Order: sequence, then structure tokens, then C-alpha cells
Amino acid sequence: MLKTSPYSFFKPVIFFVLGAIAVLGFAPFYFYPASILSLVGLFYYWQQNINAKQAAFSGFIYGLGLFSSGIYWIYISLHDFGNMPSSMACLATFLLCGFMALFPALVGLLSSKISKGQSLALLFAMPICWALADWTRSWIFTGFPWLTMGYSQVPHSPLTGYLPILGVYGLSMLAVLSASLIAYSLTAKPNASFTRRHSMALLLMIGLVGGLLKSVEWTTPNAKPISVSLLQGNISQNIKWAPEVAQSTLRQYLAMAEASTAQLIIMPETSLPVLLSELPGDITSRLKKLARQNQGAILAGLIEREQGEYFNSMLNLASSPPAVYRKSHLVPFGEFIPFKALFGWIYRDWLNMPLSDLSRGSIHQQPMPIVGERIAINICYEDVFGEEIIRQLPQATLLVNASNDAWYGQSIAASQHMQFSQARALETGRTVLRATNTGATAMINPHGVVLAHAPHFTQTSLNVMAQGYSGSTPYVRFGNWLFLAISFIGLLAICLPNFLASRPKTK
Repeated sequence: MLKTSPYSFFKPVIFFVLGAIAVLGFAPFYFYPASILSLVGLFYYWQQNINAKQAAFSGFIYGLGLFSSGIYWIYISLHDFGNMPSSMACLATFLLCGFMALFPALVGLLSSKISKGQSLALLFAMPICWALADWTRSWIFTGFPWLTMGYSQVPHSPLTGYLPILGVYGLSMLAVLSASLIAYSLTAKPNASFTRRHSMALLLMIGLVGGLLKSVEWTTPNAKPISVSLLQGNISQNIKWAPEVAQSTLRQYLAMAEASTAQLIIMPETSLPVLLSELPGDITSRLKKLARQNQGAILAGLIEREQGEYFNSMLNLASSPPAVYRKSHLVPFGEFIPFKALFGWIYRDWLNMPLSDLSRGSIHQQPMPIVGERIAINICYEDVFGEEIIRQLPQATLLVNASNDAWYGQSIAASQHMQFSQARALETGRTVLRATNTGATAMINPHGVVLAHAPHFTQTSLNVMAQGYSGSTPYVRFGNWLFLAISFIGLLAICLPNFLASRPKTK
């Protein structure tokens, strides 16, 4: 009778815990070494000449630990605010985490197949495949790139020096390569052509170059900063869309705006819970008067209706007619119903989500000229996609994100979302202004550092002086193409020798 090692029963637990530890690298913890060290544990196992099936299984369990610990707040959105029964909300959250975990599993499978048991090939295959998996998650089924490994390094790691060049997926590749080099140094044979010293030297060089790149100023400041008020209304999601609360919400934001003397006043996403056509005339006229008085503009979030379609919009209410930005990247199941014939029953029987059938704005919208600046607006979820933010650059001098993360309660979701904005600031070399309903309302400088941050779940106005910037980073010019080119060349260098060796020799 075969004996099974007790260790084999604990392996899944170890991989799950390693995945959960990786979450410490992301906001609000910002302990960036944790994500790299958690991968070291996984890659150490992958370097033990295991087969592809074992690599895929361990990657899947690692992914379950990562995503169940990092996006548990999906349950809060579905159950607490979407009124989905707890059993269904648990199942939906688990299925999403399970689907996301397939990507680390695929990394293990492909890395094992590509390297064909060669440690050196595996060393470089793992980071390339992981980064490509993170990139794939950003567009498949409209994209959900949460917990992309590159974000775990923002903004404090030396590796963030590469962010304005390669973007967050290139940063993922370098972060995972760092873990791969450490794991290789622990398993490399003394007579290997690429020794432990080589791996540590390469790791040190990557860190030093990244640290030097952090000091590079890719963009230049404009003449002078402008005064900005970021309004945080702190309206509970449970009552936000209740008709009997709408008037008091409108009056609250009007009072907050009229208390400000800033040139630019920014309200959160859907801060005014009425259609634009139903916005009371006295509120509109008072806001326009305030903007003239402050010699500036007022950006407010509300829903537009045009020819039977509804748009999640940000409008400059001070202009005539109001200048508008319409959200183009909508949240699946939150703002539109994918495969409505197939999934419509979820909304009919299980879920109560307002504004779940919106239309998309154009992807070719341009920055708004406001107070001498050109302001690129994005709404909520859109700042997760760096390749979409750069569509309005280099023309834009300031980035504005208007959000409502009240959907996720008192979880870590809002802080994670702010970390995306920190990455966008680094990628573009621009100041990012965030106006949110319950947090995180903040101003972020071009180095990804939060300069001002309002307390969460508090009605307040965050008053800042925002500096506009001009110029382009390499990422603004090339987007993800540099990262994709490096990945392609790397895979070619790994696969070509094995392909040539497998060809039959001719006499």
C-alpha cells in the first residue's frame, strides 16, 4: 500500500495562504515586498521539476487565495446593496474568484510546457506568461484587471521607475521576474551556466535601474497651479437613488459648492441623482453664477438621456450648453447586461441594481478646456485601463476621476481603486484629481504619491492646488506595445532553441 506524505495534504493550504499574502502588496497595505515574496514560494515549487498538471493546480489554488482575499468585496456589492440572496452572492463571488484563478493556473501550465523542464527557460517563461495573463484579464469579457501584480509595487517600489515606460503590465513582468530570480537562486545547481550570482546580479541591476528611473521627470509643469475643491457628499448607497432623498442630496451638493471659492469644483460620479433634463433650474442657475463668481467651472456627475439612451456623464455645468464627458467603458452586470437574453433573469429574479442598462459614450472624446487647463475626465472603473486613459493624451494637462465606491461598503475596494489612479499618474506624468462619494477622494502627483486625502465616509470638501503638466512619457506614446514587443521577443528566445532542437536532422 502506497503511503502519502502528510505534506501533500498541506500543499493546497500553503499555496492558498501564499496567494492571500500577495494582497498585502496592494492598497491599503502597500507592503510591496509581500507580493514578490509570495510568488517566490510558488515559483520555488514550480522549479522542482514538477509536471504541467501540478503547476496548473498549484497556480489555481494560489489564485483562489489571491482573489478571494483581494476581491471579497464583490459579495458586499451584490448582497448588501444589490439585495441578492446571500447564498447566490457567495456563489457568484466564488465563481468570479475561480474564473480569475484560472489565469495563474494557465501561467503554470504554459510555463511548464514552454520551458520543457529547463530551469533557465522556466526562469524567464514565468514572468512573461504571468504578465501576459494580467494583460489578457484587462480585455477579455470587457476586462477585470484587479490585482494585476504590477499594482502591488505602486508607488513605493524601485520598480515603479519603469511604469512611465512599460506601463503596469510591464511592471507586472518585472515584479514577477524579481520573484522568479529569487526562486531560481534558491534552486540553481552549482554547475549551472546561469548561476545564483548571475540571478542576484540581474535582480540588483533591475532594482538599481528602476530606482534611477524614478528620478526622471518625464513631463514639465505648466505656469501655475489652479485651486480645486473635491466634494465628497458621503451619501449612503442604500438611499442614494430614493426619490424622497434626491432633493436633499441636490441641496447638500449645492451648499457644499457654494461654500467653495475654488476655480474648479468637482463632484463625484452621479452625485446629482436626477436626469439632466430634470435638474431644477434654480440649482443650475446658482451653480453657473458661482462658477462666474469664482472665474472657473463646476464638474458634476449625473445621468443624461438622449433619444431613449441613458449615459453616465460628467458635465461642466458652467458652460452653455454644458460640456459633457460620457463614460465609455461600462461595468458588466453593473451598468450594462452582457448577453441580456442569457443573463437577464439574474436582474429580474435576484439582483436590484439601478442604472444597469446604460449606453456607452464615444471612445474619441477630447479633454475639456477649463481654467487654462485641458482636463481629461474618466468615470469610476475607467481608470483601471491605462491604455484607454492615454487616448486623451498628450493634449490633457490634468486627469480627473469621478467615482462612487460606496457600492463596496467599508472594505478595501476604495483604497485599491485609488492605487489604480496612482499608477495612471505615474504612467502619464500627470496630476490626478479624484472626487468620490464616500472615498477615496484625493490628489495624486505625477510620481504616484498621494498629496492630499480626505477621510473616508465623511461629508467634506478637499481643497487643493493642482498643478497641470505637459509632455509625454514613453507609455503615453506607445501604450502597451513596448511591453507586448518585449514579451514576444522573450517567448521567441525561449521557444526557438527547443523548436530547432526538435527538428529532424538532415544528412
